[in-house]
Amino acid sequence: MNVQQLNKIAAFYARFTLSFSQVGYRARSLTWPATRLDFSGQHWLVTGASGGIGRQIALSAARAGASVSAIARSGPKLESLVADAGATGIRRLDTVICDFALQSETAALAAKLLAAGRRIDVLVNNVGVLNDDHSLTPEGRESSFAVNLLSHYLLTEALIRGGGFGDRRPLVINMTSGGAYNVPLNTSMLNVVDPARYNGTAAYGFHKRAQIVLNQDWRSRYGPRGFTFYVMHPGWADTEGVKRSLPRFRRILKSILRDAKSGADTALWLAATRPPQPEEESVWFDRKIRPAHVYPRTRFSKDTARSLVAWLDHEVARVPVSLP
Repeated sequence: MNVQQLNKIAAFYARFTLSFSQVGYRARSLTWPATRLDFSGQHWLVTGASGGIGRQIALSAARAGASVSAIARSGPKLESLVADAGATGIRRLDTVICDFALQSETAALAAKLLAAGRRIDVLVNNVGVLNDDHSLTPEGRESSFAVNLLSHYLLTEALIRGGGFGDRRPLVINMTSGGAYNVPLNTSMLNVVDPARYNGTAAYGFHKRAQIVLNQDWRSRYGPRGFTFYVMHPGWADTEGVKRSLPRFRRILKSILRDAKSGADTALWLAATRPPQPEEESVWFDRKIRPAHVYPRTRFSKDTARSLVAWLDHEVARVPVSLP
């Protein structure tokens, strides 16, 4: 790591540590009006719901009256979620097992949901992973790319094209990360199959930047059909993923990291209030619209939303599983 890289890292942490931590959340929440969550009659689909922020979103939505399908890879963790929900009187929660690292399983999940005919009102694309070590899926993809971006694209597009959403203001909430602020859109860095070129933290940032761009493309294409898309980041929360993949970061900042409730707050608030948003690309954080870029260097890219979608479509077509 050279001096320039060290300076960028130092500047990033100096600028965002307090804001992204529990300190920033508590300070801002002092001025927020009380928000009553009422999702009665809504059906939610929450990915990555077996732990952390996804788990909190699933439980909170069900507690507020929604029926929730919680989806994750781990059967035992989903069983624990159902048990905890039942212990607090929550009954409107079912679970589905899916490994979002595999296009075949994500496509099968979409087909299963469409065949069931149960219309979705809110989709939360929450599943994500930051891998330290490089790994390839049986389908030949870098694992975190498949989880963080490709599965979101495949599931959302399949459900929209297949008529899987209801007609009552369908909503999609995409969970990004502050790590996106460090990198521009770059399709060549999304699916790094060469271990020598792989850096887990950088890969995560590129995936999350692409997620912001993809959200804007979805707004343009599907907004006229009545869909609402928000992309938000939860700040720095003390999740299992952080414990596993960022042990040094967690060790230094553990005392001020957000809990799952704080990380989930903006997603639930967005679903409850449906605030208007500007036409330009932006990100929601702590109940407020924020710029999609904080550094000039990330604004410039040879890629565009159109080239990103074309690249994702090409990537989907490489595996013999088709969208509806």
